[in-house]
Amino acid sequence: MKTIADIAKLAGVAKSTVSRYLNGGSISESTNRKIERIINETGYVPNTFAQSLKAKKPNIIGTIVPRLDSFASSQILMGIDEKLRELNYQMLISNTSQDSEREMESIYSYYNQKVAGIILLATQISDAHLAAFKEIKLPVIIVGQQHDDVYSLIHNDEAAAYDLGKYVLEKGHRKIAYLGVNEKDIAVGVKRKTGFKRAIKEKEDCEIRYYETSFIIEDAVKIADDIIETFAPSIIVCATDNIALGALKAAHLKGVNVPSDLSITGFGGYEVTEVIYPSLTTVKFNYKDAGRIAADSLTQLLTGGEISSLILSEYSIIERESVDNKFR
Repeated sequence: MKTIADIAKLAGVAKSTVSRYLNGGSISESTNRKIERIINETGYVPNTFAQSLKAKKPNIIGTIVPRLDSFASSQILMGIDEKLRELNYQMLISNTSQDSEREMESIYSYYNQKVAGIILLATQISDAHLAAFKEIKLPVIIVGQQHDDVYSLIHNDEAAAYDLGKYVLEKGHRKIAYLGVNEKDIAVGVKRKTGFKRAIKEKEDCEIRYYETSFIIEDAVKIADDIIETFAPSIIVCATDNIALGALKAAHLKGVNVPSDLSITGFGGYEVTEVIYPSLTTVKFNYKDAGRIAADSLTQLLTGGEISSLILSEYSIIERESVDNKFR
């Protein structure tokens, strides 16, 4: 691999001249053409991370994700990466495996690496997070959760869940199981349940029970099996698509037909929900667009721009095969 020293030697100039060329500094037109030609011939790729550390304005953005095996996380990261590349920024990724201590370590590690800013795909915002943000004094945007003291980009979970609840009622379902997650996750565990409850309260003749599982499909299979056995609802409304996949598997294993015997809905709009049978009715968030918006918003902060303290991403209900119309 070629280095700046190699390029400088081939061009017959000082390393500092090559560095000025790479950073858009002032050099003569003839020298500019010479260095450009040698770089093209050698296929030299500059170490943008090293350049960023030396530059007065670093162009490295640190991203922190709770899980790399999540469809939502991967789509958001793709959106962030696409937008940052367009704006000539680079992205670092830190996976915490849903470990809060590793999350805090990542925040301080990025600060020590002199990143320009941080995008945190958050599951919760604690006092420790707020203290860290105050201490590092870097621009931070949190994605997926909301806090008044931090720039936040959220999927409008409560409104989306309310609309999903209205949809379920319009299909004639009155014996309903809601399968959610721990309320430590404010967006998925609290806001989705809150929005759904608000819709259900508008109907007086509903029998509804609320259950809790993890984000893991296998755990959802076990809970859904018990729901079908002990409650026998007409529909299971699931707080994520992975939970819905677990419910679908539980129904299949028990010989319960979806949707004629049991309807199931998800939340998220994962690609797999379209190709399985029956295809899953779900709330779709455009995670990639959310990532692009987060990246664009952070770079606006870095260049002195102003952004809203709260940004909402769009959603839509995707009606497919897994919900039966009880009015037919």
